[in-house]
Amino acid sequence: MTSIALKGEGIPSPHVIEMLTRLIAFPTVSRDSNLPLIYWVRDYLGSLGVPCRLTYDATGQKANLFATLGEGSAPGIILSGHTDVVPVDGQAWSTDPFHAATRDNAVYGRGSADMKGFIAVALALVPRFLEGKHGFPIHLALSYDEEVGCLGVRGLIKDLQEIGLRAAGCIVGEPTMMQPLVAHKGAYRYRCSVHGREAHSSYTPMGVNAIEYAARIIVYIRQLADELSFTEQRDMAFVVPYTTLQTGTVRGGLAANIVPKRCDFEFDVRTMPTTSHEYLYGKIQEYAETLLPEMKAVDPEASIAFECLAETPGLSMTEDEDIVRLVKMLTGAKSASAASYATEAGLFHEAGIPTVICGPGDIEQAHRPDEFVALEQLARCEAFLSALIGGGKSAGLRD
Repeated sequence: MTSIALKGEGIPSPHVIEMLTRLIAFPTVSRDSNLPLIYWVRDYLGSLGVPCRLTYDATGQKANLFATLGEGSAPGIILSGHTDVVPVDGQAWSTDPFHAATRDNAVYGRGSADMKGFIAVALALVPRFLEGKHGFPIHLALSYDEEVGCLGVRGLIKDLQEIGLRAAGCIVGEPTMMQPLVAHKGAYRYRCSVHGREAHSSYTPMGVNAIEYAARIIVYIRQLADELSFTEQRDMAFVVPYTTLQTGTVRGGLAANIVPKRCDFEFDVRTMPTTSHEYLYGKIQEYAETLLPEMKAVDPEASIAFECLAETPGLSMTEDEDIVRLVKMLTGAKSASAASYATEAGLFHEAGIPTVICGPGDIEQAHRPDEFVALEQLARCEAFLSALIGGGKSAGLRD
């Protein structure tokens, strides 16, 4: 296969800028509802004769959206993006984060790079997708709560499995500077709650210091992380080429002169695609079990409990997969790389849908004040998705 030239690099079409401006104006922070954005997209697609399938969360305040664009007997390609963004609280923005500002050859605003830029391009190209006679459909999948553990897409994927959707592949449009990524780490977040016994600090032996026992577990987690940094086989495709563990929050205690009864902490595990998070989690739990006898010797009610808060599997694709070869062909990339952060791609792949990550913008801009996506990146994405139809034919994505 030969590379398809990406024409028009530098300036995206006005429709793309208009679409991105509209999307940024929806303050879809994960803690809030995304329904205004979802309903706007539903109505936009409805005006073009495209029906949408919505799946709601338990509260009814958030929803995924799935739509099929065009027809064809061959399995289609899913274009996937999350609609939620991270908060802006406490960040020093030079402009309103939810009012798009175009300057210095870039569009500024929360979510411009992560990842409303990709969604805007896909939505702007819907009329072109509908016009194409390419033999396979394009599917649009928009999710909620990616930023807090890839929560929403799980219901979307389950919904697609229930309706028996066939897909030749999925492109997750996270910001990759339009370079394909075929691997990322798994992301797992846990909470540990240590329950001890209160006592006056002058009688510490009569208490069970929950903070101190939590600290021993935290130190063990760090020792486990250090061991992996030395012993785990490196994969230099990743910026951090080994599995990492770290403690992110600790809460406990009432006053310095009270033996603390409770301490809670949360820790994060980022596994290489071939590393078992269950094994590491089990090791930590086993160590905690060794602390219980001395705790219970003082107070039989003392305990240590663990809770899994989020699980996002890693992604590991080979470059000879059709969807990967297609994306490489259309972008002109000679090879594909890997990411240390997690995405929804691992969940699509786990569901049996070959998935590659490729989208406009730089991940370095994500979650920062004055987040932006370069116009050149939007233009490249627009050319990429415009070429997708013809490229899909070349890649054999048809019956």
